[in-house]
Amino acid sequence: MKAVGYFKNQDISAADSLVDLSLPDPQPGEHDLLVEVHAVSVNPVDVKIRAGVSLQNGEPKVIGWDAAGVVRAVGSKVSLFKPGDRVWYAGSLTRPGTNSELHLVDERIAGPMPVTLDFVEAAALPLTAITAWELLFDRLQVLANDAPSGNKLLIVGAAGGVGSIMVQLARQLTGLTVIGTASRPQTQAWVTELGAHYVIDHRKPLSAELKRIGVDQVDYVASLNQTDAHFSEIVESLVPQGKLALIDDPDALDVRALKRKSLSLHWEFMFTRSMFGTADMIKQHELLTQLSKLVDAGVLRTTLAEHFGTINAANLKKAHALLESNTSRGKIVLAGF
Repeated sequence: MKAVGYFKNQDISAADSLVDLSLPDPQPGEHDLLVEVHAVSVNPVDVKIRAGVSLQNGEPKVIGWDAAGVVRAVGSKVSLFKPGDRVWYAGSLTRPGTNSELHLVDERIAGPMPVTLDFVEAAALPLTAITAWELLFDRLQVLANDAPSGNKLLIVGAAGGVGSIMVQLARQLTGLTVIGTASRPQTQAWVTELGAHYVIDHRKPLSAELKRIGVDQVDYVASLNQTDAHFSEIVESLVPQGKLALIDDPDALDVRALKRKSLSLHWEFMFTRSMFGTADMIKQHELLTQLSKLVDAGVLRTTLAEHFGTINAANLKKAHALLESNTSRGKIVLAGF
């Protein structure tokens, strides 16, 4: 099968930072789906793994953690899917990635693809939707109730992949006032289009920007990038006993700053369930099934923003470079081999 991967960590500008590969077809285990991959999207985790996870055995590493495709075969204990089913999922960090013609995924972390989306539109959503959902409802423990609550959510980095779906989830499924941050006119327009009540500029002090729109403090903060740069302003902007959740990897945070207000800190990592084989791993199947229904009902929309062509090393390198520039909005998708 065709695939894309790397042999050593390099800057994306290097000629062989990502390379086209020919690999043996994988064989499904007991709980596996063998998926014919039709489309993939690119996430910050792809960039982090390519740049930072070195290889010891000389074998190439295939990356990619978003896919939409068709089940070709199933393992002996699979009960949720059958060959021919269209699925979407975000895979596992402990297994080869989705940048391949054929891919193995545990059925418990895959879901039925929305019938109203094509493969390209669907591939944009799984990883970011799972992350946004778990952050909002599992980590911050916001109630899924659309009655106005008077509480306010600040999403730092709302124009990116996770932010683009979190804005929609928070606006459509909760009673929160949704405030997103974005720094450029086009990204600010994108966040507004997705449903944010307000959009503020994260290049300026967050507390001052909130006061500009008549908000003194917020109850929840979802910090999706550059948490270390915004940390003091986040603490300033949260109400006493408020909650902060983040997904990025700051070098250091002085959590003692949270004590005065009794603020709580939560980390979201959507790969936790699959990495540790948790007892509730099937919740990601259930979550993706629910998200599929919400998409088909018109409650949520795809966050596809860029289509970079076929799945090959040259196009994936362009996608990685755009992500590393921190100027992308929504999701970058590639389709077909």
